[in-house]
Amino acid sequence: MKKSFSKLPSLILSQENFWPSRARRFAYYALLFTLFSHILIVGLLCATPPISRDALIHHLAIPNLWLKHGGFYETPWASCSYFPMNVDLLYLGSLYFKNDILPKYIHFAFGLGTGLLIYFYLKQRLTRNWGLLGMLIYITTPIVMRLSTTAYVDLGLTFFTTASLIAFVKWRDDGYKNAKWLFISGACMGLAAGSKYNALIACVFLNLMIIFHYSRDTGKELPALKYGLIFFVVTLIIASPWYIKNYLLTSNPLYPMFDKIFNPPHYAGGQGGGIGLFQKREMMYGETLWEILLIPIRMFFQGKDNSDQYFYGALNPILIVMLPFAFFNKEISRDRIFFFSFSLFFLVIPVFLIAPSVRYILPVIPFLVILTVTGIRGLVDRLNNSRGLIRNIGLMGTFLVTVILIGCNILYLKNYFNIVRPIGYILNQETKDEFLSRHLGSYPAMLYVNENLAADAKISLFFLAGRGYYLDRTYRLHSGYGMGTIKDLVQASDTSSAFVACFRSLGSTHLIVRNDLFEKYLRDNFTTEKIERFLYLTSQYWENLYQDVGYTVFRLKLQAERKKS
Repeated sequence: MKKSFSKLPSLILSQENFWPSRARRFAYYALLFTLFSHILIVGLLCATPPISRDALIHHLAIPNLWLKHGGFYETPWASCSYFPMNVDLLYLGSLYFKNDILPKYIHFAFGLGTGLLIYFYLKQRLTRNWGLLGMLIYITTPIVMRLSTTAYVDLGLTFFTTASLIAFVKWRDDGYKNAKWLFISGACMGLAAGSKYNALIACVFLNLMIIFHYSRDTGKELPALKYGLIFFVVTLIIASPWYIKNYLLTSNPLYPMFDKIFNPPHYAGGQGGGIGLFQKREMMYGETLWEILLIPIRMFFQGKDNSDQYFYGALNPILIVMLPFAFFNKEISRDRIFFFSFSLFFLVIPVFLIAPSVRYILPVIPFLVILTVTGIRGLVDRLNNSRGLIRNIGLMGTFLVTVILIGCNILYLKNYFNIVRPIGYILNQETKDEFLSRHLGSYPAMLYVNENLAADAKISLFFLAGRGYYLDRTYRLHSGYGMGTIKDLVQASDTSSAFVACFRSLGSTHLIVRNDLFEKYLRDNFTTEKIERFLYLTSQYWENLYQDVGYTVFRLKLQAERKKS
């Protein structure tokens, strides 16, 4: 009896070791199952023709124009064509073979790549399961999930930025001995800066951090400046082709951004600057000063797709709720300040200097995920050191909050899947034209143009937000959705000759117009007399070839038709 009693502690310890091991194994398979299920569903959403706005304006449309013209083709009427296009170049190959679905998988792959970077970082510093949790939180974050089904560049930008910062961390952890990590960091940042202008914010931050951390850790200031310069030069060399191209074409390497600085003569006597963020949001949405200042936090709670008021994208509160607990965890005590500083810097700059859009702050999401997972781990460790009811309630509460908030991501995916409804197209129960007509109101009008107009037709798009990718005819956009051009036409409608001269200057043979926005613009900006005169002349010189509830195709006539007596 005494011998058996002496073995009791070891038996209890073996049970304590057994159940956590079994729980960890269950969590591992549950995380893997959820990850692969998510990847499968997003993969199905990718297997459909592109319908996302910027892909049809820019990321697929501009490379497609290059292919049609046999090489680089400048489109001064499309300011977006001057943005850096490293990721867009990857889409050229598939577009050459008439495949516009593969670019969506390429963009999705960047999202998975960032998830893997998070996984390997957390696995090294915590454990495998925490790494899988981090990857799951990242790839199921609503904005990441949605972008994974588009042919955009944001996930490429995020991948390269994340790789650059983690490469710097690796160089620092090695005691600044292996300079290859500095070159990798600079190269990745160069690829990011060659993908989207937003990367320049990360570039400035990391350049300063390289100098600061090296000089603080080693006490050597001149070598710190040298390594900062090396990082900058490597970044610049890789990103420079796009900036050189812009300078040669427009005298502004960052065109169309900061054009007032690089090309001030363009603005002599021109329009003044627009209203600022604070005035705009107060005027449009009635927001107070504190509501505007809290936008970087509100994004995680109020973000909504396709809503300017709510930041054009959805996030998840878990990235904020669990963040403070990251400072309970000692495993990455050195990195957490660095990641938090970057996140704060990159949250504030785009929101208040560019625009409060969730997509613009995407590079901070991987680091907020790392801090979130570290926070959950730190909270669990702190609770495990407690006893009794507090420990049990705390652990259960942490588990439920984590599961519920991740469950919100899964619910978002379900709702998004129901909106897109890809299965009909994948199973050939719905044609490509039917699928696109269901999602794009302008597609039937474009289909009419492709099937009925001459090959040399030239189309001007008004109030279509520039979505010209599916047009097989030459087309052009007009700034401000065409409002300035419509204004010129209305002002010229005093005489028939001036009106004809004005629309001849467009260099177009046909127009596609979105009816509701066209009519609203006229009502909101011109007198009844002006509108009636303008519409009379359009009835004489614009021939209505096609019209549905939403869109009209006009043919421009140089002479009015004579009425038969």
